[in-house]
Amino acid sequence: MPMHVSAIVLSYNKREYTRRCLESLVASDCPGLEIILVDQGSTDGTREWLERFAAACPVPIRPVLNEHNVGACTGRNQGIATASGRLLAFLDNDVVVEQRDGLRRLAARLEAEPDAGLVTAKLLYPDPPHRIQYAGCAVTPSGRIVYLGRGEAREDPRFSQERDLQATISAFIMVKREVIEKVGGFDEAFNPVQFEDLDLSYRARAAGYRVIYYPSVEAFHYENVTTDGSPDLNFRYLTIRHGLIFKERWRHMFEHEGGPDDAEAVWRPIERPRIGE
Repeated sequence: MPMHVSAIVLSYNKREYTRRCLESLVASDCPGLEIILVDQGSTDGTREWLERFAAACPVPIRPVLNEHNVGACTGRNQGIATASGRLLAFLDNDVVVEQRDGLRRLAARLEAEPDAGLVTAKLLYPDPPHRIQYAGCAVTPSGRIVYLGRGEAREDPRFSQERDLQATISAFIMVKREVIEKVGGFDEAFNPVQFEDLDLSYRARAAGYRVIYYPSVEAFHYENVTTDGSPDLNFRYLTIRHGLIFKERWRHMFEHEGGPDDAEAVWRPIERPRIGE
């Protein structure tokens, strides 16, 4: 049976990032690919560009056009409802999949084992020397989140081996549809953003699925572009509020998983490149 992957991309303005993301997907050699673009009320010409791009694109593009930003959880769930693939790839519009076979290999890895539920790639900063932005998530016994590998060398052997994860962010992941059918989509209690992907990871794991870091597939991630400039997003408040929800739900798991110490949960500030800067 041929693979059938639906790539679900969220966008809110940032047209140039969206263009690069979609062009990288179209260049993929993944068979049976379709693209679902969920636009959250862009006003920068994204929609007009998308209409022209879709008309000439060899890959089916199915837009979901919201009049305003309905939140990442609702937007991704709209994408799931629109998608026809048995595998669902979720990407932020600030991700560029540089490897032509990246989607295909993620799909093959996900389908290789029945208990593989989610798989994430290694995310790199787009400017040389392409240091690691993300090599999976870990959760401390007190519930603090650690981005593994952040700021380390691309070839660092500590982050070049496949491993099972406690959780993953959703900047670039692939999920079996059967996982969504069993545990549900992104919980809209976490709208507009923050911790919804970690919650999905734990729901999948509680249902017996694995979350896998697959570092041989790499992608460039501009980091936080998708939500940057969104009105009415108080990230400090959302992180605290949604973090409390996450901890209350999953403390019974992460307290006993042997995650890293809280001392490792220090956010390493790194200058983030931007297109045109």
